[in-house]
Parts: sequence; structure tokens; C-alpha cells
Amino acid sequence: MPTVSLRTVVRTFTPNWFTVTMGTGVLALCLAQVPLNSPLLHAIAVTLWLLNIGLFTVITALYAAHWLLFPAEARRVFDHPVMSMFFGAIPMGLTTIVNGTLAFGPEVLGDPATAVRIATGLWWINAALALLCGLVIPYFMFTRQDHRFDRMTAVWLLPIVASEVAAASAGLLVPHLPPDQAYTVLLLGYVLWACSVPLALSLLVLLFLRLVLHSLPEREMGVTGWLALGPIGTGALGLLVLGDDAPAVFAAQGLAGVGAVAYGLGIIGGVVLWGYGLWWLALAAVKTLRYAREGLPFNLGWWGFTFPLGVYTLATLALGRMTHLPLFTLCGGLLVVCLALFWMLVASNTAASLWRGRLFPAPAPVPEAAPLPLSSASPLSNSLCDAARPPVGF
Repeated sequence: MPTVSLRTVVRTFTPNWFTVTMGTGVLALCLAQVPLNSPLLHAIAVTLWLLNIGLFTVITALYAAHWLLFPAEARRVFDHPVMSMFFGAIPMGLTTIVNGTLAFGPEVLGDPATAVRIATGLWWINAALALLCGLVIPYFMFTRQDHRFDRMTAVWLLPIVASEVAAASAGLLVPHLPPDQAYTVLLLGYVLWACSVPLALSLLVLLFLRLVLHSLPEREMGVTGWLALGPIGTGALGLLVLGDDAPAVFAAQGLAGVGAVAYGLGIIGGVVLWGYGLWWLALAAVKTLRYAREGLPFNLGWWGFTFPLGVYTLATLALGRMTHLPLFTLCGGLLVVCLALFWMLVASNTAASLWRGRLFPAPAPVPEAAPLPLSSASPLSNSLCDAARPPVGF
């Protein structure tokens, strides 16, 4: 095992590491939703959730140390046209912990009320971070970064999608809250959904046009095709869980008719988005097969296999429960198997690359006065095996 100093790790640490927590957390949530009364699956899900809390804590500490020890270099990430997108992974990774606290917290903590209080506090932090990422990162795209249409990838979705992920989390939190608080969180859930899904779907239209005009991205960015599935899956899941909450919450406020409409809209909207996602899922699979034949180099971007597929799987399982259609339940079970296989593949490659020291090579000394042309920047920075620095100085 090559020796990599802690200083090198901290100096080259970037926010794309939070995708590890996204993928691990969503697998735990999917295993918990499988309609099988399996103590083994439940134990694995709880273990993954606890592992995810540990991963999120360590990754947060390392990235905080990066900002504390190398603040000038850390600020340069906001100028990077790809790495800055991964700020959206921070609230999305936190969301998996919030949802896991609701699913597993009562059992692990031994007190459901404590679990709900923790989840509620974390959700408010998460929602604020998601909104901040969804506004600040696009603003920097407009004012500080160098972008061209032919270099566009689905990575652009990451800061945008964080808000709808928080919206779906709101739908899971609402049933545990008192009526007035539930009403507030439910309405904010719809607001968060609206801050994300329409814009994300617009970006998918542009992404389709970019693929038609400029062909596929380079191999290092090949996995980003799966990211297109994320806003569709989370958008469907958000409509389903918020709509499922709506009848009781709106009825408590004297708006029973609104609740019935929201419930129906959730199911119809969820089915429509699920069908749209099926097309993007098939496209991602075909593109991945093509990249695999050409040789798909490992990088941290491979975690893009997991979270988008995971949220689409959760939406599929939710459709199975709410529509009672066996097709959705069967498809959801198959998707869980695929997700677990992807997670094992990506996690094992990540561990092997860490062991070999490939994810934290020493940063090259570059004069501060010589800015890096963003058009030549490594597309995934230290997520690539052959590069370890986003902009100059990382």
C-alpha cells in the first residue's frame, strides 16, 4: 500500500466524496422498503445506515479540515465547472441519514420521539443547504465559470436536484409531526419540489439536444448518464409521498378536497414520471455497455451508478404499495438487486483504489499566479485515477 500523508488527503479532498454517502444511504433505504419479512435484509439495511453515518462524519470532517487548512485553495472549487456541482451531494447525502433516522432510528435509539426530533432538526438544516446549493451554484455558473454546450453533462443536475430530494424527505417526515407542523412541512415540501423538478426536466431536454449534436461525453464522464435518472426518480417519489400525506394533513386544516386532489396527482404524476424515467434508464444502460466495451476507467464518478438508480427504485416500490400493481413491486425488487450489485462493484473499486493510493496523489506545485484554464481542467478532478486536483493548487 503506497503511503499517503494525511496532509495530502486533506489538501486534495473535494466534495465529490459525499457521493459515497449518497449511494450507501440509498441502498440502506431501498433494502428497508423491499416487501419481504427478512430479518437478514433488515439487519443489513441498519448496518449500512450506521456505516453511512460514520462515512458522512469522516467525510465532513476531512472536507472541513480542507477549508480550515487550505482556505485559498478550497475557494477555488467555486470556479471549477464540474467539481462545484458536487456541493449538491452534501445535502443529498445528509438526506439519506435523515430518512434512515425515521426508518431505523426508533429501533436503534430505543425512543421514537427522539428519532423524530433528530430527523426534524436535520431536515431543516438539509432543506436550507439544498436551497442554497440550488441557487448559489447556478449563480456561479452564470458569473464565474467557463461552460460550453458541447461540454455539458448530467453533472449540471446535482445542485438542482438537492431540493427535490429534500422534498421527498419532507413527505416521509410529515406523518410523524403534529398537525400544524405537518402542514407547514408538507407545503414546504411542495415548494422544494417546485424549486427543482421543472428546472431539472428542462436541463434533461438540453442534455438530449447536446447528445444529439455533440455525441457522448469522454469515457471519464461516462457514468454521468445515470444522473439523468435522479431528478425523475426523486420527482416521482416526492409526488407520491407528499400526496400520500396530503389527505390527512389538508383535512385537519379544513381542506379535504385539496388533499384528495394532491393524492390523485401524486399517483398519476408518479406513474408518468416513472415511465419517463424508464426511457432514461434504458438509455443509461445502453450507453454504459458502449463505454464498457471501450474501457470505462474507475473514478469516484462511478458512485453515479447508485443514487439515481436508488431513488428510481424507491419510487418504483412506492408505486407498488400505492397502486397495488404487482408489476411495480416486481420491477422494484429487480432494481434493488441491480442497485446492490452496483454498490458492491463501486464500493470494492473505491476501497481498492484507496488501498493503492490512487485517489489521493500528491498535488503538483503550480505558481499561484498561473490560473488553470477551466477548459482544460480534469473533468472530475480527484475523482479520476489520473488526476488529483480540481483547479490549480488542489
